[in-house]
Amino acid sequence: MNWIAKQLYYKVQRQMTGIAQITEAQDRWMYLYEDKVVTHYREFPIHEVFDISYRKLGGTEGILYLHTKQGVYSYMVKADPSEFVEAFKQLESSS
Repeated sequence: MNWIAKQLYYKVQRQMTGIAQITEAQDRWMYLYEDKVVTHYREFPIHEVFDISYRKLGGTEGILYLHTKQGVYSYMVKADPSEFVEAFKQLESSS
């Protein structure tokens, strides 16, 4: 099955060594399919995703929120995810 839309997000991970803290940002993809939303570690059935929203933080970065049956999941994004959000809204309205 092919994805309908995809959105780049990133995860910041911090590691402590003996003398320093190392911060690393990892780019990851979120995919919207007809029946699910898939992130790097999670998969949400589409009927359990109630909404997707976005809050701009400054510049081009912001937080993409996935409102699901299990709770709200937040994902840091570097660019406006309006195309991804709109694709979800169109999919939601067609079902």
